[in-house]
Amino acid sequence: MSAVMPLPSVPTRARTVHARRGGWLAVALIVLALCLLALGTAVGSMGLENLLPALWNPQGDSAAHAMAQQIVWDIRLPRTLGAWCAGALLGLAGAVAQGLFRNPLADPYLLGSASGASLGVAIALALMGGGVGMLGGAQSAIAISVYSSHWLVRLGLTGAAFVGAVLAVLLTLVLARGVQHTLRLLLAGVVVGVVLGALTSLILLLSPDSLQAMQAFLLGSTGFVGWTSCVLMAAVWLLCLVVAWLLARGLDGLALGEATALSLGLRLAPLRAALVAVLALATGTAVAQTGLIAFVGLAAPHLVRAAVSVSHGRLMLLSSLMGGALLAGADLLARGLLAPQELPVGVLTAVLGGGYLLWLMHRRTSPGGLL
Repeated sequence: MSAVMPLPSVPTRARTVHARRGGWLAVALIVLALCLLALGTAVGSMGLENLLPALWNPQGDSAAHAMAQQIVWDIRLPRTLGAWCAGALLGLAGAVAQGLFRNPLADPYLLGSASGASLGVAIALALMGGGVGMLGGAQSAIAISVYSSHWLVRLGLTGAAFVGAVLAVLLTLVLARGVQHTLRLLLAGVVVGVVLGALTSLILLLSPDSLQAMQAFLLGSTGFVGWTSCVLMAAVWLLCLVVAWLLARGLDGLALGEATALSLGLRLAPLRAALVAVLALATGTAVAQTGLIAFVGLAAPHLVRAAVSVSHGRLMLLSSLMGGALLAGADLLARGLLAPQELPVGVLTAVLGGGYLLWLMHRRTSPGGLL
C-alpha cells in the first residue's frame, strides 16, 4: 500500500478527547477481565470457601488438595481464560467484518465460516458414530471418560471445525471470484452458509446418533477449553490483532467509500484479501474451540461505539477486549445461574446480545432517537 495519502483528520482537541476516552475504556476492560478471571475460580458446584483451605494446605488431606488444585488450575482458570480468548477473537473478527463490509450488522460468521465449521463437526461425528463429542456439562465428562482416546476425539472435532470454517470461506471467495466486489462477497457468503447448513442437516438426519453431540456445538460451550486451547487462541489473537492494526489505516480509508479510498492510493484487493484472512483465522479458531457462540462479535463493536468514537485501529482493539469481557462474563453467568446445572453459553449470549440490539434499534427508531 505504497503512496497512501494522509486521511482527513478530525480536530486535534476532539481527537485527543476521544483517544483519552478510548484509553480509559481499554484500562477498564483489562481490569474487568482480571476480575472475571478471579471470579472464574469461585463459580462452580464447589464454592471457593471449600476449595481454598484444601488448596493452600498441601500438608493436610492430600486427596482434597489434589482435587482442589485440579478444579482451580486445570478446569476453572483455563475455562475462564479460554472464554475470554474466544470472545476476544470474535470481537476482533466482528470489528473487521463491519469495517470490511461497511455494515454495522455484519458479524464474524458472514462468510459462511459458521456453517462450514458445523458441517465439519457433523461429518466428524458421523464418522465417529456420534457417540462422543461436545455433550456439555457432566454428561460430556462421563461420556469422554468412557473412551480412552478422548483427546483424539476432541482433537478431531476441533480440527474438523477449523478446517470446515476455512474451506467455507475459501468457497465463498471462489464463488465471489475474489475480493474485488464487496457485495458479491457478501452474497456468496450468504449462499454458502445456506447450502452448507442444509448439508449439515442432511448429515444429521442420516446419522441421528450425532444429534445430541452436535446440539452442544451449535449452542456453544466453553467446558472443554484447556490450557492448550488457551495458548492456541491467545497466539492466534495476537497475530490477528497485529495484522488488523497494520491494516487499520486502510479500513479508515475504505470507510469513506471505495472511490475515495482509491483516490487516496489504497490497493483495495490486497487490503480485502488480508482482512478476509484475519476474519477467517480469528473466527475459525474461536469456533473450533468453543462452538457457535452468537452475538458476541456483533455486539462488541456496537458497545465500543456507544462509549467512544475512535479510528478502526483502536476500535478493533477495544472490540476485542469488549468481546473477551462479554464472553467471560456470560460464561460465569452460565455456570452460576442454575448451579450445579449449566446453561449453554451460546444461548445466554444470544438472549443477552439479541436483547441489547433490539433495545438499541428501539431507541434509535423512537421519536427522540437517532433515526
